[in-house]
Amino acid sequence: QVQLVESGGGSVQAGGSLRLSCVASGYAYSSHCLGWFRQTPGKEREGVAVYDAHGTAVYADSVKGRFTISQEYDKNTLYLQMNSLKPEDTAMYYCAAETRGRWCGSGWFSVTFYEYNSWGQGTQVTVSS
Repeated sequence: QVQLVESGGGSVQAGGSLRLSCVASGYAYSSHCLGWFRQTPGKEREGVAVYDAHGTAVYADSVKGRFTISQEYDKNTLYLQMNSLKPEDTAMYYCAAETRGRWCGSGWFSVTFYEYNSWGQGTQVTVSS
């Protein structure tokens, strides 16, 4: 069974950094069509950073230049390095992947609209001012 397990969340002050990790198991890990999303209570979930169907890193405008997505294919692990954190980055962060072998699209579509089918439990990030 597919499992995505996030870790690395925590509480930091504005301007600080955190690195999130997501270990994937139970399916044939792919370096495409997986990424990070976040949600705060009362708001819709939003895409943060993904690897699209071409394996290209795609970022939400709100995190460009501050967050970096990366992965270690041989460890089935996805990362999100978050620098210059702001209070508005406070959210539950989720790792998600397309594990059915479907095409998740490219660019903006893959981070904004595509419905990934496998999700982790999330890790909380809290940034104080």
